[in-house]
Amino acid sequence: MTKESLAALLTGREYHNEITKQEEQEAKEAGLVVVFGYSDDNMEMRGAIHEEFGAYEGGEIAFTKEGKEIEAEDMEVLEKYNVVPPLNKIEAVWCPENNEGDIMCSWLYETEIPHSEFDIMEDGELYCQGIVFSINDLK
Repeated sequence: MTKESLAALLTGREYHNEITKQEEQEAKEAGLVVVFGYSDDNMEMRGAIHEEFGAYEGGEIAFTKEGKEIEAEDMEVLEKYNVVPPLNKIEAVWCPENNEGDIMCSWLYETEIPHSEFDIMEDGELYCQGIVFSINDLK
């Protein structure tokens, strides 16, 4: 299983049915992480990392290779002592707009981590543009 094949498999799924337990286990075994939005305030990770991050109205999540979030106040302390570990960042974008100013979907994710994208639907409309990445590509 590759990030590309998993993203293709997930594309078109309905909100609340993004990934099955079996697919999550297979992703974990393949070292893949699936990222998608839930409600108006959560970024979900499933597979090799199983976490939920608060992202009310969007924001950037910084995390370690093990999937542990680095909070802003912790980051300030780490920077003060110049001991910031290698971090991975994902920007959760809430209600992104297209070039015409129309809202495209509820969630999309931007990152420098190599990834493949997939679409989650809700009642025939695009709800979320999720991503799949390999744990091996993390810092």
